[in-house]
Amino acid sequence: MKYYLIAGEASGDLHGSNLIKSIIKVDENAEFRYYGGDKMLVAGGSLVQHYRDTAIMGFLNVALNASKILRNMNDCKEDIASYAPDILILIDYPGFNLEIAKYAKTVLNLTVIYYIPPKIWAWKPGRVEQIKKYIDKVYCIFPFEVDFYKKHGYDKVEYVGNPCVQSVSSAYKVKAEDFYLVNELDTRKKIIALLPGSRKQEVERTISLFNDIDRTEFSDCQFVLAGTSAVDHKLYNKVDRDIHIVFDQTYPLLSLASAAVVNSGTATLEAALFRVPQVVVYPVFIPRLLYYVGRKYIMKLPYISLVNIISGEETVKELVAHEAKASSVIKYLKELVYNEERRDAVLSGYEKIATTLGDNVSSDMVADDIRNVLRMRTQSDS
Repeated sequence: MKYYLIAGEASGDLHGSNLIKSIIKVDENAEFRYYGGDKMLVAGGSLVQHYRDTAIMGFLNVALNASKILRNMNDCKEDIASYAPDILILIDYPGFNLEIAKYAKTVLNLTVIYYIPPKIWAWKPGRVEQIKKYIDKVYCIFPFEVDFYKKHGYDKVEYVGNPCVQSVSSAYKVKAEDFYLVNELDTRKKIIALLPGSRKQEVERTISLFNDIDRTEFSDCQFVLAGTSAVDHKLYNKVDRDIHIVFDQTYPLLSLASAAVVNSGTATLEAALFRVPQVVVYPVFIPRLLYYVGRKYIMKLPYISLVNIISGEETVKELVAHEAKASSVIKYLKELVYNEERRDAVLSGYEKIATTLGDNVSSDMVADDIRNVLRMRTQSDS
């Protein structure tokens, strides 16, 4: 069978690579073509375009790059039509993927499935109508998503477990002494991990916030930033010199960190699964009035981090927009590093989250079900 996958960011690349590996286990003749990244390329198949060339965030940036986005969409549609896959697999990245789904279903009549669907339960719930029209099946990664879709009249949905659980549990177990030695870290000091994200704009904003943190308040700690080759390395030139940078070692870093400051996104859940107490930040510029209006009337949930959304309570502190300032980060980070009661409370919350998510190997479950979907499609066509 021929599989076409579309992932638009680093986390999608990781989970897409695991799905490719799982599909190969059930379909030894599988062929792959995709929009993704380096991890998917290592897993197998042909990379059409790297996500670092397509990831554009923020209303203004989207508007300024409208012609580029449209060109990418048209190129993708043409490539899918030329490749003629048996199935199209979409991974998050909703603005792009839902447009591609419409074309694939209405023009090419392809089987279209969504693995890691967009978080429409928190933002733009109207997109469920597009999913009902163009998606043959949705594989959810949060248990509560199933009820959301069924409530909106879509029942071709299944919870398959969370791919972060799989990724973290199978992560390479690095030796502390090796990590400290290779990255020239001080073995006498605890690690505070800084995770700025993987998109250019968010990395720039978050690095600026990290630089403003007074590290002398944490004399027994060293601050280590998780860099990624997914963005231009020149961005990291703006990091203060006393902050260490390690590239493409996020999981080893989290496995050894005592605490973390994390830009909101998938990394918040990964930090939780590594049992690292964290402060979540999202230093986007939003006028205060607009921020409060948005939180009250537009956002459908009281939290932005996956950790708090899954737990249903404030397990970790969130600092968003004007709240994301260095003094606040220092205040809440100190509690995590030096207050055992606060640390224990966060870690207890993490255990509840792990229980809620379960231990399914999500990519294996999806691969098995995709095989059934394709078999049923073949039978209906014959």
